[in-house]
Amino acid sequence: MLSNWDKSFDMVIAHEGGFTDDPRDPGNKLPDGRPGCTMWGCTQANWEAYVGHHVTHDDMKALKKDDVKPLYKKNYWDAVHGDELPSGVDYAAFDFAINAGPGASRKMIQRALGVAADGAIGPATMAAIKAADGKDFLKKFSDAKIAFYQTLATFPTYGKGWLKRVADVQAAASTMLG
Repeated sequence: MLSNWDKSFDMVIAHEGGFTDDPRDPGNKLPDGRPGCTMWGCTQANWEAYVGHHVTHDDMKALKKDDVKPLYKKNYWDAVHGDELPSGVDYAAFDFAINAGPGASRKMIQRALGVAADGAIGPATMAAIKAADGKDFLKKFSDAKIAFYQTLATFPTYGKGWLKRVADVQAAASTMLG
């Protein structure tokens, strides 16, 4: 729901943290071969696409939370229909969209609900979300996220942090349920 946007953004940013240029992170590799970086969870590639030009690591280091907020709203919150989702589900879907992409988040929601996973949050998916027990859905969604992360080649490097994040998001989202 729209009223959760600011709170959800702040919680995501707390997980994402500040600047990193870890070369083991696939998000820090730019398509043209330049070494990339991440600030506030926003990859350099995503920031360049958003602003329409190349940026430097110093440009990325200078980004403020409020600079990336419109990108997060447009590319992730709006992409998972955050304003239309029930409280708690909105935050969980938004958070996973940042890690895995909005399409993956939408499909994971659908799989957790047991509906056709076409990646579109339409009337059937919304009806299933509204009919679902919120805590049960969040548990299934979290379990599906864990299974997804465990398939990634970078799980040995980042898995512990991802699993903690899944648990933190599930706990926070559960307190937000209406």
